[in-house]
Amino acid sequence: MAEIIAFVLIPAVYLVALGAFIPFVPAIAALRGLALVSQLLARYGTTVFGVLYRRTPEFQTLPPYRPQDEEVKAYRNYFFGPGFRDLRQLLTLARRSYATTVGDAFRAVTSRQFAAPTRSRAVTVPYGVALHLGLCLGAVLAPPLIGLLLILHASVLALLTVGARLVAGILRTVDRAFLAMRRLRTGMLCPHCFERVPYPAYDCPSSTCRRRHMDIRPGRYGIFRRRCECGRRMPTLLMLMSRNSRLQAYCVHPHCGKPMNTDAGHMREVVIPLIGGQAAGKTQLMAAMLLSLEHAAANGGPALTLADEESDANYQVLREVLHMRGHTRATQKALPRAHSFVLGRNRSQRLVHLFDTAGERFVDRDDTDALRYARAARTFVFVLDPMAVKAFWTTMEPAPGPLLDRTLGSTVDPEEVFARSVQAVAAMGAPLDRSRLAVAVSKTDLLTEHGLAPARPGDSDDTRTWLCEVLGLRTLVQAMDLHFREVRFFRTAAVANEEAGVDASVTGFVEWCLRA
Repeated sequence: MAEIIAFVLIPAVYLVALGAFIPFVPAIAALRGLALVSQLLARYGTTVFGVLYRRTPEFQTLPPYRPQDEEVKAYRNYFFGPGFRDLRQLLTLARRSYATTVGDAFRAVTSRQFAAPTRSRAVTVPYGVALHLGLCLGAVLAPPLIGLLLILHASVLALLTVGARLVAGILRTVDRAFLAMRRLRTGMLCPHCFERVPYPAYDCPSSTCRRRHMDIRPGRYGIFRRRCECGRRMPTLLMLMSRNSRLQAYCVHPHCGKPMNTDAGHMREVVIPLIGGQAAGKTQLMAAMLLSLEHAAANGGPALTLADEESDANYQVLREVLHMRGHTRATQKALPRAHSFVLGRNRSQRLVHLFDTAGERFVDRDDTDALRYARAARTFVFVLDPMAVKAFWTTMEPAPGPLLDRTLGSTVDPEEVFARSVQAVAAMGAPLDRSRLAVAVSKTDLLTEHGLAPARPGDSDDTRTWLCEVLGLRTLVQAMDLHFREVRFFRTAAVANEEAGVDASVTGFVEWCLRA
């Protein structure tokens, strides 16, 4: 009887039970497969979160883009490298997570249902087979779903990358358009080396960093803001820098690298070189020009702001000398630094550079070749000292009284200075035929005092006639008309009066120089 039960009844009952279990196998397999797919998708979501947000070591398979490894010490914009690096990491980690999860699931079922079941294998093996079928189904269904998510991620990343680069390109184009509107197509003028700077370098605004950033415009290292290695953010466009947040600009030429004006690039630039022989009165005339503009600003005219500390310090000294009617120190022969100031308000602002060059440089051709700033000028000032003309001492008769001190005049013939300077400036490529020339006859206050010049200032034609007929400079005047589009003559007196103003002759001269 025991044999019948053991070998007939029990197998029969088992087969009946197994037959009743078989219809449930698809449902069990489907549920287990769905569970595996859900588990794999959850693991994928965790991986995405870890790669994109947490960024802890377990989610990093590729070295990061570090600022210290970049040519410019700044963090890359996400859409210029890091985004696709994260995508590659996600592919690697998703593949690893899939293999690990599926492998662990099969091993767990094999261990619990086949190798070391807690119940009889007659019960666990069929159930284990159903689970294995479900795992196989889930292992087949999950990769296409994960692949679709990866494709969606890559598509969105590619779209955003194209968009980011397009926005960066548009912003750079807009920035160039703004520079073109300010007549800075070829760049800004460095006040030290006189070269055009297409786009300045800027120091990090953090007081504890001061890393220098080349070409901060939108691109690899930021669209609207650039993040320095120290973590400080800085604007990428000149139009994003307010008056109070402008960064210190630096020349990008290797032989220079000196600081430029903070206002460089934010407004139109005007370059006015003062040409003249040694002791012709260029420095005093420049000081009188600045004092005239300051006096006009105080009386409702265009606002005047010195553009940098050095220009301000030099001007304060020159102004005091003018008030005391003293003599300015001779300009050093070293290459001059521009005396820069901002004139006007809002959209009418202009960054004006006045260059006062030592008279010795207009005698030696090798020295004049160094005056590269003249290429950017469209208005030139030629300071003509009548006392440097030989005919002045031979044909003019002074009024009774103290004789005029010859040592107060220039020792260089104006015709020689003009010929050499024009030759040098033309050789540098300056379009003289499209430029204007203001001829400032200097020291007329001193000449008038000794009866050697007309008492009234006179207009341009009167001054031209006086130079041609009285001083015998007709050849020089004709040469000026030949080389320049427009020539205007002024009799000037670089002296200050008690009201902190300047001689009326300087006011009209300054207005003409800054016109256009």
